[in-house]
Amino acid sequence: MTQEKAVNREHRAWYMYDFGNSAYAAIVLLAIYSAYFKDGVVGGAEGSRLWGVSVGIAMLVVAIISPILGTIADFSASKKRFLFLFSFITWVFTALLFFVEKGDIFIGMLFFILAEIGYRGGQVFYNSLLPEIASPEEIGRVSGNGWAIGNIGGILALLILLPPIVLIKGTTLPVRLAFPITALFFALSTIPAYRWIKERASAQKLPLGESYPTLGFKRLARTIRSARQFKEFIKFMIAYLIYNDGILMTLNFAAIIGAVLYGMEQQQIIIFMIIVQITSIGGAYGFAVIGEKVGYKRSLVYALLGMSAAIIWMLFNQTLIGFFIIGATAGFMLTGVQSLSRTMVGVFAPKGQSAEFFGLFSVVGRTSSFIGPTIYGFLALWAARWFENNRELGTLLAEQAGQKVAIASILIFLFTGLFLLLRVNEKKAVEDAKKYSLENENGV
Repeated sequence: MTQEKAVNREHRAWYMYDFGNSAYAAIVLLAIYSAYFKDGVVGGAEGSRLWGVSVGIAMLVVAIISPILGTIADFSASKKRFLFLFSFITWVFTALLFFVEKGDIFIGMLFFILAEIGYRGGQVFYNSLLPEIASPEEIGRVSGNGWAIGNIGGILALLILLPPIVLIKGTTLPVRLAFPITALFFALSTIPAYRWIKERASAQKLPLGESYPTLGFKRLARTIRSARQFKEFIKFMIAYLIYNDGILMTLNFAAIIGAVLYGMEQQQIIIFMIIVQITSIGGAYGFAVIGEKVGYKRSLVYALLGMSAAIIWMLFNQTLIGFFIIGATAGFMLTGVQSLSRTMVGVFAPKGQSAEFFGLFSVVGRTSSFIGPTIYGFLALWAARWFENNRELGTLLAEQAGQKVAIASILIFLFTGLFLLLRVNEKKAVEDAKKYSLENENGV
């Protein structure tokens, strides 16, 4: 087999992992479990709050463990091993969501939190393999292709699960069956990555008296100290910390927003998410091309402006059709934001430290993600109660008003992050990474 064919096969295997992992995101996070947990398991505005708390807890755990595991993975050449360990956790606890029924709030939160930890933790190692299988010149295209093909996986999973949910009424069984089916879908999609992706790093021998955990902490400390040389990367991380909150708040509460504001039923939410996934494919491909032509930072600015416009539109929209159009627009933009952000980390990371830098990327993203969904959930509940008690609105109208207040908070994160992003010097960030790698190779 030629080297080019081997590389292309690795690309396809990397895409297939995203194909399966996006099915989890589409079914559990976006279309089915979030709405089922909010209304079917908990009910009312309290469901929004507990959903935000669940997402926040999972994000916080990953924020704590991912940088240490990232340094260990780099040193021991075990990115794939960690990737499949966390993926296995996701498969098991996603399947166990089948047993969550009305009133099972504790296990509904516990199983989801553990599945989400596996999903988010696995992404650290999946992302860190990107610089190993793609050259700097093609990293943007490969990243964009991963998002696009991943969205196809989400669409396919939704199409498979939509018919039984639509046709079988009066029972939660079709909804609950969606979760073990999704776990199987994800597991089968990881087989090519397990077989074909080659981890190019070589394991290093542990120094005398060291263990992987202690070494992980030391290497993380070294990465943080060396980050002083990467001021532009730090500035980008701060911007990402903030605008990523807005993106994930939108994603994590999209189904809940549709159900509360527009009375969408489960099948309508699934159709809505299929549309979002379809436009996301266009966003992934489109912004990958734009990024290569005009620069990744400028493309990211365009995507954030488009996402902000969609949120503003949502605040004033009154119709279900309008909400579907907003979802299509947001899908195109938010995938561009996510793909371009991942690409920029890969470009800014010095050679040989990709897992560490993606670990820091994960810490920043997961830490902010703990804050955002938690704020959204509490704000939606507090505002709903305030409108009900002080404005004497009915329960539904008060909950809808609370959602509007929470949606408005998304704009604060997007605009603040955008302002900070404009201060990042993309060219200097790339030069800093190359200079650091060259100095290390020369033993400076």
